[in-house]
Amino acid sequence: MPHVILTGGPGSGKTTLLTELASLGYATIEESARAIIAERRAGGASPRPDALTFAREIVRRDIDKYVNQPRTPAWVFFDRGLIDGLGMLHDASALPATELESMLATYRFHATAFVLPPWEAIYANDEERDQSFAEAVSVHTRIVQWYRTCGYVLDEVPCLPVAQRAAHVLRALAHRSA
Repeated sequence: MPHVILTGGPGSGKTTLLTELASLGYATIEESARAIIAERRAGGASPRPDALTFAREIVRRDIDKYVNQPRTPAWVFFDRGLIDGLGMLHDASALPATELESMLATYRFHATAFVLPPWEAIYANDEERDQSFAEAVSVHTRIVQWYRTCGYVLDEVPCLPVAQRAAHVLRALAHRSA
């Protein structure tokens, strides 16, 4: 399965890693939440709507990105992605088990998801990231639990320079695909 998710809490280096993988020639898909927040700010609205509306919009956009992602036999890396959106949706309004199973079966990703742990040394707030580091740690914990609930194997990406992080991900994928 060439669809690979990079996940983790805010500010853990996912976008930087995604940029590094793109520089190596891989197709990459940006996360939806940051775009929604930026659009809302630009329109003068609060950064996030209520949790259910926010999660539904993330899932809608993530499905669109999945369906319209580049067609390539090479790895396509998603910054978060639909599984994270489903977790947010489930937190806001519990999904029936059959609906979750159907979504997971329809929108398949590589069995291993790469989770970037909280890393205080690189954590910084910006226009779209307004959570505290403690909140980022809490989000990370919920994400790990959610991915396990959804049956994914998690590979924790070490806190290393970005080129080494990219090399770790690519080595792990080569090993798991052999």
